[in-house]
Amino acid sequence: MKEFKNDPLCEEKYLVSKGLIHKYPCRVLILISSHCPKYCDFCFRKRITNNFLKNQINKNDIKKMIKYVLSRPEINEVIFSGGEPLTELELLLFGLRQFSKLKQIKILRIHSRAPVTKPSLVEKNLLAFVALSKKPIYFSLHVNHPKELSPKTIGVITALRQAGAILLSQTVFLKNLNDNFTVLKDLFTKLTEMGVRPYYLHHCDPVTGNEKYLVPLEKEIEIATRLRRELSGLACPTLVIDTPDGNGKIPVPLDFWEFNQKRFKDFNDKEVETL
Repeated sequence: MKEFKNDPLCEEKYLVSKGLIHKYPCRVLILISSHCPKYCDFCFRKRITNNFLKNQINKNDIKKMIKYVLSRPEINEVIFSGGEPLTELELLLFGLRQFSKLKQIKILRIHSRAPVTKPSLVEKNLLAFVALSKKPIYFSLHVNHPKELSPKTIGVITALRQAGAILLSQTVFLKNLNDNFTVLKDLFTKLTEMGVRPYYLHHCDPVTGNEKYLVPLEKEIEIATRLRRELSGLACPTLVIDTPDGNGKIPVPLDFWEFNQKRFKDFNDKEVETL
């Protein structure tokens, strides 16, 4: 983890067709859009969003993805991400409908920051699909600070919950922005009270340009340990490192255990040094 790269998570290595990443055995990731309404400086897919016209997919690409998934019956979960998948809502809904028809697909996930960056992208036809879906729709919201929970964002979260979406959140530790116990306690408490389950708390990925956002792992562990002591289990996300040049989101032990903070193993037992 000593080097910052354009694609430290090796997504391009697992790209099986345009927009389709198959990194883990039972699930695939679809980059439904390479465009965003707001470009976050700490984005870990800058390589895609900086070239969104080149990387944009279409319905024919999704049809190719369907064939790939059908050829691998072990795949039971599809994740729609980006960029911001809600910027291509027609294409997203097409993908959701097509994959929901496959008997092998049991879970559909949408990973989005739109409720924070542009709440109006959560339109009625998306809510209608969620409400009518016979398969669970997990909506994972990317939110990093309680100030991002504006009245419009809260309204959209409420609408998604009432439509029947299963709501999760993901947060990234960002130096001088949210590397603070009080800030994160407030964020995770408010999310839980709204029916959003804090899912992952990420160590910032070593993407080129993200050096200034990296929080020392020791500080992250200290904060996450205190959160675990003081919050309900429902409100405590799992602190993880998404393994650079490796495989897997690896849970980081908290200060209730003695452990080596300098290195860990990924899903394939490869040893990785922490940054």
